[in-house]
Parts: sequence; C-alpha cells; structure tokens
Amino acid sequence: MNALVVGAGEMGRWFGRLAAAELDAAVAFADADPAVASDAAASLATARAVPVSTDERFDAVCIAVPISAAEEAIAEHAPKAERALLDVTGEMARPVAAMAEAAPDRERVSLHPLFSATSAPGNVAVVADASGPITAAILDALRERGNAVVETTPEEHDEAMATVQSRAHAAVLAFALAADEVPEGLATPVFEDLSALVERVTGNSPGVYAEIQEAFGGADAVADAAARLAAADSEAFEELYREAGE
Repeated sequence: MNALVVGAGEMGRWFGRLAAAELDAAVAFADADPAVASDAAASLATARAVPVSTDERFDAVCIAVPISAAEEAIAEHAPKAERALLDVTGEMARPVAAMAEAAPDRERVSLHPLFSATSAPGNVAVVADASGPITAAILDALRERGNAVVETTPEEHDEAMATVQSRAHAAVLAFALAADEVPEGLATPVFEDLSALVERVTGNSPGVYAEIQEAFGGADAVADAAARLAAADSEAFEELYREAGE
C-alpha cells in the first residue's frame, strides 16, 4: 500500500509512522513548507517527500492540516486517493461532510488522537463514515499499538471537544494569566498540580490551541463561571462549590 500524508506536522508524522510500521505502507509526505515535508520523510526509512501539487495517486490519502484548512485540503487532495481518504485534523463534523462530498465512492474515516504524538498510545476518536479493507486495517493497526479506538459521531465528538479541549485549555491558561508568583515552600498540592498543567499546555504550539478555541469555542463559558464565583457571597459560593462537585 502507498499513502500520501498532507501536512507533515506532529499528527501527520504520527500517522505516517503508524502506516509505515503497522501497514507496511510506502509513505509520501507533502506540506506547504517543502522543508517540513523533507524533514518528515527523513525520519522514516521508507518515506519520501513530494510537492503539495503532486498529481500522483495513492491507495490512501491522510489529511493532517490545521482545522481551519481542512475542508480546502480535502477538496484539493481527495482526487489523489484511489481507495481511502482520512483526516486527523481534530474536528469531525466539517471534515466528515467534506470527505463525503469529495470522495463519495471511497472509504472514509476521521481519526482524532486525543493525545500528543509523544504521549501515544491513548484514546483515538473514530468516525468510520464509509468502511472498507483499508480503514479496517488502520483501526486494527491503532489497536495493535495499544490505542483505545472510541467510535463516535461527528456531532458527539465536536460537542465533547468544547469541554475536553476548549474549556479545559481556557481554564488552565486563565489560571496561568491570573496567578502571581508564589514564594518557594508556600505551594499547595492543588497549586502544584495546576502549575504542572500550565507547563504541559504552554509547552506546545500556540497556533494549535488557537485553532481549537476557534473551532469549538468554550472560553466564554469558563469566563462566565469565573464571574459567577467572583460575584458570589459566602452562601452562593458554597452552592457553586457543591455544584462543581456533582
């Protein structure tokens, strides 16, 4: 099998490694930045870099671009997929619809690894819109690598990501922005846990987090909740405290 990965960033490389190792696929990387594609190809013995404008055709094409570019990339590169088209963009409703429109006669699956590539394996959300031998082999490969394949719907996934990603990230970043320096030795376990989350969230690409906020929203809900806490008297605060624990 040969596979084209459009977008040679973290998730594109993650899928390329999976395809090469578990599916014995010959992988080609394409990226808007040719140097990024070349670097990704150099990390796999059997991989190569190709121009984004290539007119080659492949058994499978994986779209691994930022969320905001997903629909355009799917429309552009779907014709290069002879058998299967998939995405790992992180959103599902719009990419799944775009793939159905662009490749109605091919296998289609949307994957969202719910972890950074360095933290694999983990949970992988899956919408198998049009199953077949290649998409089945991809899901089997995910399981072989110790991932939990979680089947969902586009709507369920995107609604969950508003909390799981957008609100969670907003809450952590808001804490970081609101926190003052604390003298050594005066930290509590809760503070240390939150500080570790801040370090984890801010140690990645800010553009990725901006894309997530733009796609799913959620920061307003965090701000509203903080405002409720700030405005609460003692009795109201206790009610909010109990509500938070439910």
